[in-house]
Amino acid sequence: MLSPIQMIFAHISRFFRRKVVLFIILFCSIGYFILNFVIEPHFSSTSDMENTNFINFDKLIWHSDDEPADNSSAVITCRNSVQGKSLVVDDRGYVCSRFHVLGTGCCDLKAKNVRYSCETCKGNGCCSIYEFCVSCCLQPNKKELLQGVLRRAPSTFHVVFASVTDHYELCLAKCRTSSLSVQHENSYRDPTAKHCFTDAVS
Repeated sequence: MLSPIQMIFAHISRFFRRKVVLFIILFCSIGYFILNFVIEPHFSSTSDMENTNFINFDKLIWHSDDEPADNSSAVITCRNSVQGKSLVVDDRGYVCSRFHVLGTGCCDLKAKNVRYSCETCKGNGCCSIYEFCVSCCLQPNKKELLQGVLRRAPSTFHVVFASVTDHYELCLAKCRTSSLSVQHENSYRDPTAKHCFTDAVS
């Protein structure tokens, strides 16, 4: 039989054990609330999540049919694809020889370079030469097609596209060889046309 002092200590011990358990439960509940409703974004629907994933894509600057091919009254500077051994595509959609690139980075229009050229490209949007893939992809009428590609893009591509700000940067990224043009992880679906701006390789 327990002595009075032992009984008192036993009651005190049970009291504090109950308090500790209650405190742990309360602490876990607060932690769960913070993680789910404060730190993590709350989506009311699937469409909300999709809008969040593609919020930057809605703000892309697209090439327009009304955009002039050249503006000789202003000094124009261009971004270009840089890495090609013999060809370059600038952000206006012109493909030219590296020898016809001006100091501004633009293709020299005096060399009669073709804008929005789909040379070497097939009907499925896949091309054998990277620069022509980008040029063809930049056609203003490809906007709707590319928007669909973005919405269907696997989550692994979101990181790649996250830094894209305009039509040109999107085409540069999309035409680079990706897993969509590869089968069995070690061979191209079509070795003659491995640069695609679409997501349907057939």
